[in-house]
Amino acid sequence: MTPSSVGVSERMSRVRRRDTAPELELRSELHRRGLRYRVDRRPMKGVPSRADLVFGPAKVAVYVDGCFWHSCPEHGTMPRANEAFWQDKLARNRERDATVNDLLAVAGWTVVRVWEHEGIADAADRVEAAVRESLGGRGQGGIARRK
Repeated sequence: MTPSSVGVSERMSRVRRRDTAPELELRSELHRRGLRYRVDRRPMKGVPSRADLVFGPAKVAVYVDGCFWHSCPEHGTMPRANEAFWQDKLARNRERDATVNDLLAVAGWTVVRVWEHEGIADAADRVEAAVRESLGGRGQGGIARRK
């Protein structure tokens, strides 16, 4: 299946894959809190997507999900034009997200999914808690010491 028009196809091709406003805000807040991470990386081989943020030593992968593209239960919408295409496309996105979550969990990773509409402070709290919990007593790995 294909998008309903050349215009739709062009708009889809311009959608940012990384460095979206919510992602930049989250990165800024986490950096302010002293957390260090890699950007736009595969957490491990065999995972069919790139995480927005990867805390390697802590084995925490963070995905900032757009409400439309990942079918947010609160804000997700379904276009009326070419509805079959969009139902299939968005279902594949949800299936891929679930597969990624499962693959990483089996390998001992923690996945944090943040919706684009979430408050940045709340999202950063969840990410920071996951990183700190994952590290337990194993050292700083990904957390800079505060002065």
